[in-house]
Amino acid sequence: MRAIGFKSVRGALIQLDRPVSVPGDGEVLIQVSHAGVNFAELQHWRGDFGPPEPDGDVPGLEAAGVVAAVGPDVGNVAVGDPVTAYLPGFGGYAEYVLAPAAFTYPIGDLDRTVAAAAPTVLTTAYGLLAGTGRIVAGDTVLIHAAAGGVGTVAAQLARALGAGRVLGTVGSLEKVEYAEGFGYDAVLLREGFSEEVRQLTGGRGVDLVLDPVGGSVRAESIELLAPFGRLAAFGDAGGYPDLTLQVQPLWKNIRLVGGFNIGDLARRAPEAVSRFGRAALDLVRSGQVRIDVTDVLPLAEAKVALDRLASATTRGKLVLAVG
Repeated sequence: MRAIGFKSVRGALIQLDRPVSVPGDGEVLIQVSHAGVNFAELQHWRGDFGPPEPDGDVPGLEAAGVVAAVGPDVGNVAVGDPVTAYLPGFGGYAEYVLAPAAFTYPIGDLDRTVAAAAPTVLTTAYGLLAGTGRIVAGDTVLIHAAAGGVGTVAAQLARALGAGRVLGTVGSLEKVEYAEGFGYDAVLLREGFSEEVRQLTGGRGVDLVLDPVGGSVRAESIELLAPFGRLAAFGDAGGYPDLTLQVQPLWKNIRLVGGFNIGDLARRAPEAVSRFGRAALDLVRSGQVRIDVTDVLPLAEAKVALDRLASATTRGKLVLAVG
């Protein structure tokens, strides 16, 4: 089969010829029609997760298509079913991929470009809000990178889960209007956001912050937390050094800081990934949440898609057409 991958850190993305795998226990073989593009795939190519295997690594955390074969102990899908899947071991930039059955979801008549953009960002956004963030009705939520793949669905999911007010930040003026289309009450430029948030909340602050940026943005967001407020970190897209936090200010100001990592959750609590993913996908199928696929590129242009992510100019989700 045809796949796109790399054999060295930051090396060229090239065509790799791979055999089609046979699914084992609890595995599903998917004939891929579309693959979602995620920031973690850029990190994969940059070497953040270690060097590639000698015969090359194939990126791709999300894939949609049809079930080509199933292994033993698979009861949730059957051959021929249209599905989408989260791929904790990567591999989506290929004509066929093995996926854990637990993270493979039937999609019915949902558009496959949308379905391919769903498993990672939806599960992450839902896990941030309902898992780490422990959102409750009436919460004021602040979401950084509001125009990104997670940010655009997180605002809608926050509404569906009962948030009273949803604020967002973006890195450039061009992204403000775009992000506003996803249910934010206000979208602010990230530079100087903390003072504006204080004004918008009457000095109270916010109950929950979702932060993929890090650095000073994370530090300022912690200072914005209302009593019992939570910050959920889920990345370091800004490339800043990690924060060193003292516990006493958190204790004395009744603040909580945590994180969400879908890869770690898949290893240690796979049932939670499945639960979050299915609940969020149900909201997409019901029309309560919209995933905005802003461009579909051919598989051969995977590097173009990753370059766009690296430029920090993308909005919504990018998808690769594979089949």
